[in-house]
Amino acid sequence: MIKIPVLFSGKGDLPYYETLLSAGMDLRAHIEAPITLKTLERKIIPTGLSIALPEGYEAQVRPRSGLAAKHGISVLNSPGTIDADYRGEIGVILINHSTVDYEVKSGERIAQLVFSKHEKFHWKNVNHIDSSSRG
Repeated sequence: MIKIPVLFSGKGDLPYYETLLSAGMDLRAHIEAPITLKTLERKIIPTGLSIALPEGYEAQVRPRSGLAAKHGISVLNSPGTIDADYRGEIGVILINHSTVDYEVKSGERIAQLVFSKHEKFHWKNVNHIDSSSRG
């Protein structure tokens, strides 16, 4: 298990894995008062969480399936990428795809945070690329 430095100004607990086999941790809204998302409106919802990822890792902000299925609420830039050199507070860009206003409440689970290792690639100009069965 990798440990990462974290600053947390939110209320309650740090994000955690809900079950033993969960891939993501739930991010919660860190807001003073409820925020209303009108139909097709998008807003950045603060989480009170700042992290310092090691090089070669990213954190992906993903929608919660319950919010999407029950209320039409999703993460607009899904998945949102948090790079290893970003140190600011994580904000979740929520969008309301439904026809009904939705009220985001303080402490509500609004997204998931999934960590992923990645590789760096460099371009190599060539004169030909081998074909494949897909064309």
